Amino acid sequence: MSIKQDLESITDANSVYTDFPMEQATSFKVGGPADYYVLPRDYSQVSQVITYCNEHNLDLYVIGKGTNLLISDRGLRGVVMRLDENMSEIRVADTTIIAQAGASLPRVSKIAQANGLSGLEFAAGIPGTVGGAVVMNAGAYGNEMKDVLTRVLAVTPQGQLVQYQASELELDYRSSIFQSNGNVVLEAEIELTEKDREDIREYMNELTRRRREKQPLDKASAGSTFKRPPRHYAGKLIEECNLRGVRQGGAMVSEKHCGFVVNDNKATAQEIYNLIHRVRASVLERHNVELQPEVKIWGEFDSPES
Repeated sequence: MSIKQDLESITDANSVYTDFPMEQATSFKVGGPADYYVLPRDYSQVSQVITYCNEHNLDLYVIGKGTNLLISDRGLRGVVMRLDENMSEIRVADTTIIAQAGASLPRVSKIAQANGLSGLEFAAGIPGTVGGAVVMNAGAYGNEMKDVLTRVLAVTPQGQLVQYQASELELDYRSSIFQSNGNVVLEAEIELTEKDREDIREYMNELTRRRREKQPLDKASAGSTFKRPPRHYAGKLIEECNLRGVRQGGAMVSEKHCGFVVNDNKATAQEIYNLIHRVRASVLERHNVELQPEVKIWGEFDSPES
C-alpha cells in the first residue's frame, strides 16, 4: 500500500491529504505543500500515526492552528499531523478544566468565564491551541500556562501514553520539556479559582482592548516574532534601529508594533525569513543583543540576502 493508504487505514479516507498547501494552515498565510497532511480523531490514531512515521523514517510535524509557524515556500517533506478542531473536547469538573490539545485557548478561556473560573483570562486573546500553549508555555500580561497547569497527557515517539505533573514539565519562558523530548501533547489539566463571572468578563474585555490597541491584528502574522531578550523589549530595540515599517517584498515590520513581522502584501515565506534575519542583524549590530525567534521555522530556506 502507499503511505496515503496506510495513513487512511489508521484514520479514514477523509482525514488524509497529499500535497496540502500549508498556506491554508498557518496564520502567516504562507507555506508550500506538505507531502501528507493527516487529521487524527482520537488518541489511539495519534499514537498510531506517530508509530507509523517512526517505523517508516518519515519526518513528522505536529501543528495546532499554525499560529506560531513560518513554513518554507518549498513545503515540508513527510507528514504533518494537525491537532485542531478534530481533537478539541473540553470538560469542566468543579474548578478543573481538562482540554484536549486541539482546543483553542480563547474557547477554553470563555468556558472558564462561563463557569465562574478565573486564572485563564490572559489566554483569551492568544489564538493558538492548548497543545501549542503547553509546548511553548504561552503567556501574556504577566501570566503563563505554568501558572494554571497541573497535569499533561502526552504520547512518546514510540506511541506510548505518558502522564506528567506540571512540576515535571520544566516550564520556563516560552519553553517546556516537550521542545526537546519529542513527545506530543494530547490533553492538559488546568486548575482555576472561583470568581464572579462578570468580574472575569470585564478583565477579559480589558485585555482584549489592550491587545487590539497595541497589536497588528488586522495583518497576517505569527504573533510576536521574537522572544523577549533579558532586560530588554524586542519591539523597542527594533524601533531604535529605525526598522518600523521596513519591508522585504510583501513582508513588513509592523508599523503598529515593531515586535511583529507581518505578511502585508502577499509575502512569500522567504521574504518573511529574510526580514527576520535583517531585523536580527540590525539589533545585534546596534545593541549587541541577539534576538531569538519565537516563531518556529520549518523547511528549507535560501540564505538570507545580505
